[in-house]
Amino acid sequence: MATTKWVLDPTHSEVTFKVKHLMFTNVSGNFTKFEATAESDDDNFDNASFSFSADVDSINTNNADRDGHLKSADFFDAAQFPTITFKSTSVAKAEESEYVVTGDLSIHGETKPVTLAVEYGGIQKDPWGNIKSGFSVVGKINRKDFGLSWNAALETGGVMLGEEVKLALELQFVKQ
Repeated sequence: MATTKWVLDPTHSEVTFKVKHLMFTNVSGNFTKFEATAESDDDNFDNASFSFSADVDSINTNNADRDGHLKSADFFDAAQFPTITFKSTSVAKAEESEYVVTGDLSIHGETKPVTLAVEYGGIQKDPWGNIKSGFSVVGKINRKDFGLSWNAALETGGVMLGEEVKLALELQFVKQ
């Protein structure tokens, strides 16, 4: 079977996250610079492999002060750890268009296995003749597992930031 290579179409993709703030609302953010590749058996993703990287300096929460704090040594330490990476280790088909993708996620110098739920949207030819595939990815990580442990106690009890980070990615790939 022939191996097919896929490259991310960044103009039709997004990488977002949410974390609890003050224990009752979520603060959302995204990365504006990222790339990904996939390799599959022809147009079948049952045994595919995926790799992903995001530029930490591209983090955006719509607040320059918060973004600066997230890039600092209190959190991502972008100067020392400029990239977040993911490399799949297994892809398992759960249902017709749903997969479970497990892989190694590296953030802040720490690498841990994570499992992501992936919805495969299918393959389409765009108006310019490009063959594209689409995926919706969701998952959760504990930020402390990756050395992102900064927090502040609240007067009323609790802490400023939750440990759980919800991930959501919309990825569109172009067949090479």
